[in-house]
Amino acid sequence: MTLDLTADQRLFQQTAREFLAETVPVATVRALGAAGTGFDRRWWSAATELGWTAMLVADEHGGGSVSGRPFTELALIAGELGRACAPGPFVTTNAALAGLASAAAGFGDTIAGVAAGEQVVAWAVYEPGRGMEAMYAPSGDSQPQVRATPDGVGYRLTGTKDRVESGDQADLFLVTASSPDCAIQLLVPADAPGVTVSPTWTLDLVRRTARIDFDGVAVPAGAVTHTGPAATAAVRTQLHTAAVLTAAEIVGATEVALEATLGWLNDRFTFGRPLASYQALKHRMADSKTWLEACRATATAAAAACDDDPDTADEAVSVAKSYVGAKAPVIGQDCVQLHGGIGVTWEHDLHLYLRRIGLGRALYGTPEEHRRRITDLLVAAA
Repeated sequence: MTLDLTADQRLFQQTAREFLAETVPVATVRALGAAGTGFDRRWWSAATELGWTAMLVADEHGGGSVSGRPFTELALIAGELGRACAPGPFVTTNAALAGLASAAAGFGDTIAGVAAGEQVVAWAVYEPGRGMEAMYAPSGDSQPQVRATPDGVGYRLTGTKDRVESGDQADLFLVTASSPDCAIQLLVPADAPGVTVSPTWTLDLVRRTARIDFDGVAVPAGAVTHTGPAATAAVRTQLHTAAVLTAAEIVGATEVALEATLGWLNDRFTFGRPLASYQALKHRMADSKTWLEACRATATAAAAACDDDPDTADEAVSVAKSYVGAKAPVIGQDCVQLHGGIGVTWEHDLHLYLRRIGLGRALYGTPEEHRRRITDLLVAAA
């Protein structure tokens, strides 16, 4: 694995950073949060023009990556989104596209529309009171509680999904459900009769989620994207995508929090000397920097593993999500403490990054859940 970026990848990353700085500075993020708005659809359409939704999409649908390593390049954008605390359905859209990319023929127009920002698709996999157990193996005891019952012309969908990112602004939901025989994934319009969307609170000001209730929703057979083992494999790919991008985003947010703290320690003086000159504070910053670089390395390795061989990326993905999810909140909290009283004020931007880190820790598998997954993988390989 190489940690060096190509010239094209560096340009791709820098273009994203400049676009975010110009279009969604922190003041705009705060305004969106105050207005209760997740993201502006026109802004998201402009973002997709930069290729943010094209990496996992085939060329014939308007996709393609910069250097043939789509997960690495998506992780670069995720890091920039974390650095900016930016809004948008980046993670959930790419997770859904990762599944649609392997779907049978018939979804080309939908994929092209989502990639172009004309529609927003949200990945609906979580269920109330349940963690990520149904994501890796949606069968047996962990099968989804949302039911897809055949009705002769298609299916009737009944049940509830929650923690659906950008669900309140989505046009389509990629839903994981259980049919009488096997796991199944279906593409469901948000305005279909029987679909009820209820926005839900999150710690992040602009990363919104929703609860989706399905009450006998009629879904035609042509809306089925995967069934059986193909559905299980698709969910696994979607989770890999969401977990890797979330880990990279957390790293970006943590990096800015640490940079701000270093600047504060150098600028703030006590007894005629900067805070940064005190040995005890140097040790704390050195520890945080070491942990941050380890977070970056594991997140980068997970993205590289997905590019190199997705079929064997399970352990690398769970290592990254568990390590980053455990260490980044500790770094963020220490940054708050090192700022002193100003670090806990609403006016200071530090809490925006701590919120992003906290939400990222919880979504798509907590550190505890991914550690259990690593244990299961090691036991299975023994």
